[in-house]
Amino acid sequence: MLFYEPANYEPTINVKTQKTEKNILISIKDNGNGIPKNIMDKIFQPFFTTKPTGQGTGLGLSLSYDIVKAHGGELKVETKEGEGTEFIIEIPIV
Repeated sequence: MLFYEPANYEPTINVKTQKTEKNILISIKDNGNGIPKNIMDKIFQPFFTTKPTGQGTGLGLSLSYDIVKAHGGELKVETKEGEGTEFIIEIPIV
């Protein structure tokens, strides 16, 4: 997927951690293009990729999702096309 990037665009990633009474929260947020609505329900599926055939298998988010779930947690995503995406990992404290 190719998206238009303005000349003054500066990519950023913000990572934030927080401990609550019951959970550890990890937030990874970018200011990229966001995730299109038509693929949001597919991003955690094994082998899903937006890359051309032969240029990627798309296991990263699927494996991450499974690892977080195996620890009793949740992996959520919030996105706005043209504004960015935030992944939020919530893991219970045991």
